[in-house]
Amino acid sequence: MDGLTGLAYLVAAICFIMALRGLSHPETARSGLMFGMGGMALAIVTTLFSPVIGSYLPIIAGIAIGGGIGALIAKRIEMTALPQLMAAFHSLVGLAAVFVAGSAFYDPEAFALGLPGQIKTASLIEMGLGAAIGAITFTGSIIAWGKLQGTISGKPIKFPSQNQINLLLGILVFALIFLFTVTQSPLVFWGIVGVALLLGILLIIPIGGADMPVIVSMLNSYSGWAAAGIGFTLHNPLLIITGALVGASGAILSYIMCKGMNRSFLSVILGGFGAESASGAAEDMGDRIAKIGAAEDAAYIMKNASKVIIVPGYGMAVAQAQHALREMADILKHNGVDVKYAIHPVAGRMPGHMNVLLAEANVPYDEVFEQEDINRDFAQADVAYVIGANDITNPAAKKDASSPIYGMPILDVENAKTVLFVKRSMGSGYAGIDNPLFYQDNTMMLLGDAKKMTEEIIKAME
Repeated sequence: MDGLTGLAYLVAAICFIMALRGLSHPETARSGLMFGMGGMALAIVTTLFSPVIGSYLPIIAGIAIGGGIGALIAKRIEMTALPQLMAAFHSLVGLAAVFVAGSAFYDPEAFALGLPGQIKTASLIEMGLGAAIGAITFTGSIIAWGKLQGTISGKPIKFPSQNQINLLLGILVFALIFLFTVTQSPLVFWGIVGVALLLGILLIIPIGGADMPVIVSMLNSYSGWAAAGIGFTLHNPLLIITGALVGASGAILSYIMCKGMNRSFLSVILGGFGAESASGAAEDMGDRIAKIGAAEDAAYIMKNASKVIIVPGYGMAVAQAQHALREMADILKHNGVDVKYAIHPVAGRMPGHMNVLLAEANVPYDEVFEQEDINRDFAQADVAYVIGANDITNPAAKKDASSPIYGMPILDVENAKTVLFVKRSMGSGYAGIDNPLFYQDNTMMLLGDAKKMTEEIIKAME
């Protein structure tokens, strides 16, 4: 039986690896998702046949309740709310790690870890680390959820000596883990949990909205390492493999996103930019005057263009404008216009956000290009249609050394002959800084809801 269990776990692990491989590209994402679902189903069924299970009733009840809630959430959730949903799910993984570590500590015999007060040092270290990482993931994810949901201000919340306090708390966690391995005291165990819960809060509150995609990815990595810690406690190799895959992939993704913003991971953790502007800038700021256009103007310009590059951003996601956008692109292509989509690696509030929305609208994959593959094309484009993006097109990242986003790779939309910029107002983006692109001679601002504006352009084209 142990041999069959090991084989089944191995197959499930391979399915998870294939899932990650599939999810790396939009064309194979669906098959990757199926591999992941199949691997998880196999892992659950295999575990249910484990001889150590004493009663199936609480397990079945848990699957039914959790599965029912999950199905309901999946059915009702808006695409724009996926980042905060991910953060909420990460918090549950962290909480599960704390509960498993606590269960193993109070009933080590059930986990084959020895007797109370006589647990092996290695197991105690695993419990302490698993509980600490899980607690940090739990509270950190809740704060990230609140910032993304808008229940907590997206502005960085800072106080004196914040980084030094976080460092001291981190050292205290490791000191308590060492003390826990020596004393095996319940009070010390819950001290680890308490300090880690506080550290999770203090790590995330100084981080602003612009860095939230990195934080969601980082918390995903934390949840993976927490799961791996649970695997060591339970002596479950599949859980260790799965947790390591999630932890490593989340860490790599965080690195890729930091690279996409030209920021170090340490600078994000130590308090990133991202104070959201409470009020939009005026349309006329001193000697800078923005050119305000209408849907009819945009329709005329694009119908007479030979090449149009569309740049989607979070504003498109909020307005759910992807279907209208695809309809507009279809009309342009019918009139002989070459249409492409440009995706910045940190567009939206999570990696791949724009790709998922465009796929939902059945935009052909071969028309969607990543930043490094399309940036040179803007110089040959007649029109850059920017819909709901801001910081990822801000020329200050290249020209203003004093800007918080200086050095961040951007989409070079300014090089297009005409920039049509769809935005609700002249306000700043997540980074809380003004965009000089609004005031360039070749830019026409189309102020209003992204979906409504695109639909008005479609009507004008027809």
